[in-house]
Amino acid sequence: MTSAEAGALRRLAPPARRFLAHRKGVLVRLALWSLAESGQAFLVGHAVARSVDEGFLAGDPRRGLLWLGVALVAVLSGARVVRGVFAQLAGVTEPLRDGLVRRAVDRSMARAAPGGPGGTDRAAVSRLTNQVEIARDSFAGLVLTLRSFVFTAAGALLGLLSLHPALLVVVLPPLAAGLALFLVTLRPMAAAQRRALAADEALGDHAASARAALRDLAACGTGPGVERRGADLVADAAAAARTLAGWAAVRTAALGVAGHLPVLALLIAVEWLRGHGVSVGALLGAFTYLVQSLLPALHTLMTALGAAGSRLLVVLDRILGPETETETDRVPVPDRVPEPVSVLKSQPGPSTASASAAAFAVDMAAAPAVELRAVTLSYGARAEPVLDALDLCVAPGEHLAVVGPSGIGKSTLTRLVAGTLAPSSGEVRVAGRPVTGRPAAELAALRVLVPQDAYVFSGTVGDNLAYLSTDACRAELDAAVGAFGLGPLVERLGGLDGTVRPAELSPGERQLVALVRAYLSPAPLLLLDEATCHLDPASEARAEEALAGRAGTLVVVAHRLSSAVRADRTLVLDGVRARCGTHAELLDRSPLYRDLTGHWNS
Repeated sequence: MTSAEAGALRRLAPPARRFLAHRKGVLVRLALWSLAESGQAFLVGHAVARSVDEGFLAGDPRRGLLWLGVALVAVLSGARVVRGVFAQLAGVTEPLRDGLVRRAVDRSMARAAPGGPGGTDRAAVSRLTNQVEIARDSFAGLVLTLRSFVFTAAGALLGLLSLHPALLVVVLPPLAAGLALFLVTLRPMAAAQRRALAADEALGDHAASARAALRDLAACGTGPGVERRGADLVADAAAAARTLAGWAAVRTAALGVAGHLPVLALLIAVEWLRGHGVSVGALLGAFTYLVQSLLPALHTLMTALGAAGSRLLVVLDRILGPETETETDRVPVPDRVPEPVSVLKSQPGPSTASASAAAFAVDMAAAPAVELRAVTLSYGARAEPVLDALDLCVAPGEHLAVVGPSGIGKSTLTRLVAGTLAPSSGEVRVAGRPVTGRPAAELAALRVLVPQDAYVFSGTVGDNLAYLSTDACRAELDAAVGAFGLGPLVERLGGLDGTVRPAELSPGERQLVALVRAYLSPAPLLLLDEATCHLDPASEARAEEALAGRAGTLVVVAHRLSSAVRADRTLVLDGVRARCGTHAELLDRSPLYRDLTGHWNS
């Protein structure tokens, strides 16, 4: 048993004892109905043996048919017994469900009440519906399975003993061996199930968080690290699955030993049993006990006990155990998040990104910041091109806005320039060098791509803002916070050392954090793909003014026409041809731009 399971059992034992102690009457009635089931199992095999020995083989078919009638009555009475068992079972399972629901509600209300932990208990719905039902169904299944096995096995073994003690000598060893082997597998298989579940959840969390931050990961050049982490998680999940499969094979072997060897042993030992005085009827009765009662009960026990017991233990511990931070309370953090960095340095120093960018300084001075040469991109061999033979040249330090209808290729353009997407034909250059196939570290030193869905991670405010510039000092962070009007948010979170919980930030607040992060980056090229769409017009203007005043080149996929008006030039994508010019030039030359100025929300 794992330490987690042992701890859960210790926590759950006292409330379980109190729960059962208050329902002694129901348990007694359930035991009485179960005794009737034992009697039914005893009668079926015993009646078959008597019908053969005292009836048909003795030349008295009427007596044989009479005993078969007794067996038939015993079988038919099973319906009444099952009905009585389920009626009493409801007296145990329904109070359990009601108690779990009350516990889940009390916990959720206590968390939301003044003085409580605070926040929304997002796991409450799961506990009130899925988890409570799992607990009730698993508990009912365990009670039915264990009760049926114990009382049916007692009736069948007593019947074998009544027919002839030698039958137990043949049947009990393989039955006990299979049951013992099954019990040995319970603990390691439960541990293997937990490891497999944890590995699967870790892989799912990693895939979900990486997908949500895909653009950021690619733009920051941390994709390979996330990919390696994903490969490790896949390997862990595969190893856990193999271990679980191995124990499942052992459990299947136990089921085979207990479920088939007793019958085989009885067949092999027929001659020996006959020599010890076992009658033909007793042999048929023994087979009846095995096939109709004992082995089905054992098979049900082995099939249901491991899975239902593990589920019940986990769910009850979640609902009744000490409150911990639930999975839904934790925001997945992609593996690209670094160790916390200090934001209290008094003097800025050279960073790796700065050094890498400096290596391209000569190229930046001598070449355009961004250059597209006859770039065409199609998402498929027969698809219409999103961009068709596009030429573009952006000078170092220029502020370029990109506008056009939705789906026309604006985001595609930023991905091409960022190097996260390769063109179908043509060439994309940044700082005079091709970006296609260039190492992620070099691209990360040259450009920052801020997508529409801004990414922040669990950590301090300073860690989030200085993520792309780990050598930024507190004065630089304070200046950037002031330039973007982020002061109230930082103050609300507890200052630069305060904790960021991504789920508690609005989309606009997350965008402002990402914009300040890009602003502090030493990369000479900033690409904003509708990165201000959740900001109000005043906040957007303030952010773009701060970014435009930053040294370097700025390319903005505009959310409002005001962004295009503030830019040095604007690129208009219309699906037929692209036009680039100042606001006044485009009003004169581009019908689409004139249409946008009349309909765009400025």
